[in-house]
Amino acid sequence: MIVMKFGGSSVANGDRIRHVVEIVKAELPRKPVLVLSAMGDTTDRLLEAAAGALETGGVSVGQIAGLHIKTIQELALGPAVRNEAEALLEELRNLLLGISMIKELTPRTRDYLVSFGERLSVRIAAAYCKSIGVPSCALDAWDAGFISDSHFSSAELLKESWDLIPKTLIPLADQGILPVVTGFIAKNEAGRITTLGRGGSDRSATIIAAACKAEEAQVWKDVDGILSADPRLVPSARPVEAVTYEEASELAYFGAQVLHPWAMRPCMKSGTPVLVKNSYNPKAPGTRIHSGPERRSDPVLAITSRKNITLVDILSTRMLGQYGFLKEVFSDFARHGISVDMVATSEVSISVSLDSVYDLEGLKADLTRIASVDIKRGRAIVTIIGDVNRSSEILHRAFSVCARGGIPVQMVSVGASKVNISFIVQDDQAARAVQDLHEEFFPPPPKRDSTA
Repeated sequence: MIVMKFGGSSVANGDRIRHVVEIVKAELPRKPVLVLSAMGDTTDRLLEAAAGALETGGVSVGQIAGLHIKTIQELALGPAVRNEAEALLEELRNLLLGISMIKELTPRTRDYLVSFGERLSVRIAAAYCKSIGVPSCALDAWDAGFISDSHFSSAELLKESWDLIPKTLIPLADQGILPVVTGFIAKNEAGRITTLGRGGSDRSATIIAAACKAEEAQVWKDVDGILSADPRLVPSARPVEAVTYEEASELAYFGAQVLHPWAMRPCMKSGTPVLVKNSYNPKAPGTRIHSGPERRSDPVLAITSRKNITLVDILSTRMLGQYGFLKEVFSDFARHGISVDMVATSEVSISVSLDSVYDLEGLKADLTRIASVDIKRGRAIVTIIGDVNRSSEILHRAFSVCARGGIPVQMVSVGASKVNISFIVQDDQAARAVQDLHEEFFPPPPKRDSTA
């Protein structure tokens, strides 16, 4: 068995659904389970409809209904599919009417609201599969065994789900039936719809793959797998053939947008490989994420960056020869609910980086009781994922690049992760740093002499 997950852009309209089904048909001998996101921008449209119901009292599902009914027509699906879609759209209208009257959108209601996108997409895709002779069935996630706790918008599956999912899906696949399952959603024990939060539909796919002990989980995106840098910054960025789970997690955490670290956790625990592929370019080999270790001749795998970082410098002579000082400092961070990314310490100072979303006034007031505090905004983290056993070589080359480009490095973190070297630069210098570093570690091939 394999699990194949396709995101919203991959199933954005009738033509894209036809294309996805052709990809899936080629894998039918491997007994696929298909996991789908909502079509295109449907989730955004649902949230916009809710905002309209709250602000103006108006109830409109025109864009959402138009896309799905048009897709049903484009795929030449029968009246039964249209009736099923219309029933869901009527349920959606009633929900929006309730929101407009109560003037409230709770996390529970929000989860119910956004579930309509996936519920519509799987019914259309499964019906199309049947229409071209591929036996299939549409399953809402809870009918496939996804039973969660009641943490709306960030639900976790209950233990029994890990037994229910294979009991439901493996027999269908063994019978030659293609299960088409909603990503992103579940139900709690009271029957209320929940969403899985971080990792979304990708996480649904990796949960199914891990629970069913699948051969692999395929996550189909609109890029050729994991690249050596953000192609918007570095047009010459190259696809990476294979990475370990740890390398992929570090890349995602420090700026790469291909796969959320939480989405990889189920397969990381089970050892199930994850293959990231491009639905717009299915012939591209993609990137395989596995338990590793990965042997490479090059010292660097990829370079990424994350902007809008705040650097906090904490200075106190109380640190000299004293125990308990770090505990006191980080207790203040914990009390204010502030998560730290990078840490560097010396005999009398601590420097930490964190997202700029936090209000730091309360934290600063607490810290100034024991130290002087300097808060520097407008910073960025540049991260090099590579072989930390070759960190001296990587640092020498990286700092030489920064020195040549006039890019001051303000903080460095090496060794906490076995695959990650990170440093802080000014926000407006991050793109240049990534571009220059990529050219250093991934030089273009030499041009052939046209006169030869």
